[in-house]
Amino acid sequence: MVKKVLKFGGTSVGTTERIQHVASIIKKEKSSGNKIIAIVSAMAGRTNELIGLSGAISNEFNKRELDVLLSSGEQETSALLSGALIQLNIKAKSWLNWQIPILTDGDHTNSRIINMHVEKINKYLDNDGVAIIPGFQGISKSGDITTIGRGGSDATAVAVAKIFNADTCEIYTDVDGVFSTDPNKIPVAKKIDRISYDEMLELSSLGAKVMQSSAVQMAMMYDIPLEVRSTFTERKGTKIFNQENIDYTKSVTGVAYSKDDAKVTIIGVEDKPGVAANIFEPLSKAQINVDMVIQNISSDQKTTDITFTVKRDEVSKTKQILKENTKINYKDIIQNDRVAKVSIVGAGMVTTPGVTYKMFRALSDENINILAISTSEIKLSVIIDENNTLQAIKKLHTIFDLD
Repeated sequence: MVKKVLKFGGTSVGTTERIQHVASIIKKEKSSGNKIIAIVSAMAGRTNELIGLSGAISNEFNKRELDVLLSSGEQETSALLSGALIQLNIKAKSWLNWQIPILTDGDHTNSRIINMHVEKINKYLDNDGVAIIPGFQGISKSGDITTIGRGGSDATAVAVAKIFNADTCEIYTDVDGVFSTDPNKIPVAKKIDRISYDEMLELSSLGAKVMQSSAVQMAMMYDIPLEVRSTFTERKGTKIFNQENIDYTKSVTGVAYSKDDAKVTIIGVEDKPGVAANIFEPLSKAQINVDMVIQNISSDQKTTDITFTVKRDEVSKTKQILKENTKINYKDIIQNDRVAKVSIVGAGMVTTPGVTYKMFRALSDENINILAISTSEIKLSVIIDENNTLQAIKKLHTIFDLD
């Protein structure tokens, strides 16, 4: 008998009809003799609706109460799915975060799962029941409901798979698996049958919306096999494995992009030891994630221009922190929040020469100017003008034989 964790995203449970369809999938798995723990997201759009309600009360809605509010979306889905299974004569029960409990640590709206009690649910599974658990949430040591960040139902599913020693963890979504790029933008995008944790982690952190990056990272740490598959078809999905399954024969596996980045340049900074630390330390303390960094030293070697990227919704906060920073002297700060990050990812990049040149030449042929560059062993990212995003991913998808 196989113990499976099945996670269903917001689009999969977006209507009562879809919830009934998910119930039929679980019934089929149960009929095959499997023990099932199902993790559910809130119905599509529900979390945004709840955020809107909190915003109508206050622009600075209390974070503790926001967690209580937002966690209700997944709890709603849990009850509906359990009811749908009971209607199909399947023994089922929803377990709220505090009933298990799912123990968390960290701040409100951004906590992490540290442990769960397994006895009650394991006993229920042994008695032929299906356990339904709301994703995205838990309970702190002080007894407060906490949430684990947007997309956190993926992280819940992987944590459950680890703590309950599940044999598999399947992520059900509205696409057939992981694609070489966004199939909604590039219809010739190919489904990837097998991908490594490393490649999936890069793709998810670079803008691919199929899986939350922290969930992939957790699966990689504990070597939990994942499969991303569609709720609405019976096609095979994408299997995500460890390093041993990396395909080094293909230089590039996928092209990812994101349009939520902004470029900030500090002009005329005094060039001396410690200046970069003085710039970025206050940003780090303010929880602002800095991505690409470029430094250009002037010809007189006395001043430098430092360019870096942050998330678009953090530009104003970033500039305010820089202006209040008394440890740095500079001439001006300029920003460009109409940029996009386009990236190629592939384990084969390590062993394939010329990938960098090929990418840069392709963008040059399309008259696309590169504003910043970032690299790792299996990733190459560039910042470009936002208006050129689709043109860039089409070109890169073609020249790296991904069509």
